[in-house]
Amino acid sequence: MDFNMKKLASDAGIFFTRAVQFTEEKFGQAEKTELDASFENLLARADSTKNWTEKILRQTEVLLQPNPSARVEEFLYEKLDRKVPSRVTNGELLAQYMAEAASELGPTTPYGKTLIKVSEAEKRLGAAERDFIHAASINFLTPLRNFLEGDWKTISKERRLLQNRRLDLDVCKARLKKAKAAEAKAALWNDEVDKSEQELRVAQTEFDRQAEVTRLLLEGISSTHVNHLRCLHEFVESQTTYYAQCYRHMLDLQKQLGRCPLGSPGSQAQFPGTFVGTTEPASPPLSSTSPTTTAATMPMEPSVAGQAPPGEAALCLEEVAPPASGTRKARVLYDYEAADSSELALLADELITVYSLPGMDPDWLIGERGNKKGKVPVTYLELLS
Repeated sequence: MDFNMKKLASDAGIFFTRAVQFTEEKFGQAEKTELDASFENLLARADSTKNWTEKILRQTEVLLQPNPSARVEEFLYEKLDRKVPSRVTNGELLAQYMAEAASELGPTTPYGKTLIKVSEAEKRLGAAERDFIHAASINFLTPLRNFLEGDWKTISKERRLLQNRRLDLDVCKARLKKAKAAEAKAALWNDEVDKSEQELRVAQTEFDRQAEVTRLLLEGISSTHVNHLRCLHEFVESQTTYYAQCYRHMLDLQKQLGRCPLGSPGSQAQFPGTFVGTTEPASPPLSSTSPTTTAATMPMEPSVAGQAPPGEAALCLEEVAPPASGTRKARVLYDYEAADSSELALLADELITVYSLPGMDPDWLIGERGNKKGKVPVTYLELLS
């Protein structure tokens, strides 16, 4: 009991001495041992890494789960070390409502049949979203959390120890300074000076040892960046796969509904721009070849009519005349607002006459409606035979 009381009193005395030293440093009343510039840079880099990792982690959690109540629930389950219950995605819930509506309103009616088709597509979208959330959580969120809850806590602990060692060192320096000042006045202080010098040597050794330990941990932040970079690649791959799956599901749905944006039925028109999705969620090595990918061509906005491709002269619409043969009728699939006077505005479901001219951009045709004429994008038309 006496030993414990003495230890507590000693710890309290050390804490008080450090507090006094720290306060005097803040008010400029005591000297402070400064760390070298390289060490300070390592500290700043570590703090920046921790702060941005926290922000990226929190915002990724919002991206994967926009519902704040659901995020709090998942957090509590993790803290209690319990399995998070499976949750239906918004797409799957919408699919369920549509299927139930079709059943009640009549699955053989045009509306009911369409509800069933859309519900099946939404169900597939929901499943793709679930896979993306799972992959992103394992490959991206978990490593970030492990850094904050593991490596960063160790770094913080060692930094606190280093701070204490520095305060102890400065206390010893101040004590020795006072002893030497008193020694000049009285020879009786020789023993006090020797004792202070011994304490200073011990404090300096402990400070140097702790500084080296902390420096090694801080230098390990570079390895953390490499690991987070690999995880970021995996996150991008899983997100790319998710959006590619969504695009393919919606393209299939449009075809089923007879609203395919790829031109006339049965055509295989290709559009600029490629959406690439990986077949495997694993991230590629940072300096090796990329994994096998599958490309799904996505419809993109056609090139601006006022900007002719290289080598193509700008068309003067007043001088354009339809060819003797080769004009076709086309049904407009979507509304289109003309970007300038050289284009023709379109309304969905209207019929217009279209034709092409030599040297024209293949993404565009000349469209005529009555006495109006202008360029129209091919992707907004269904060419009729």
